[in-house]
Amino acid sequence: VQLQAFGGGLVQTGGYLRLSCAASGRTFNYYIMAWFRQAPGKEREFVASLRWSGGRTDYADSVKGRFTISRDKYKSTVYLQMNSLKPEDAAIYYCAARVFASSDYSYWGQGTLVTVSS
Repeated sequence: VQLQAFGGGLVQTGGYLRLSCAASGRTFNYYIMAWFRQAPGKEREFVASLRWSGGRTDYADSVKGRFTISRDKYKSTVYLQMNSLKPEDAAIYYCAARVFASSDYSYWGQGTLVTVSS
């Protein structure tokens, strides 16, 4: 499995960005795809996840109502639409994948940096 995240950049407070994660290497029908982030000096934290096959999505409380996770099966890509960005959203964002039966995310992308200016 290969995951490649991109789309980060510099944005002003209140602005928006869309991150993309290109997934390859297998069929992801039985996978959970997720976004995590890690800010300087902080632990990595969960942001959002979805079932590749469709249906359930989950969000961290800190991003509910502002971020939306989605996927395009045909492009094999997972997206994170981030609106109303705040300085505390600044971090390196990672995409990750795990199979349904596992609680651990086994596959990680390389990360993309999001900077939010105040």
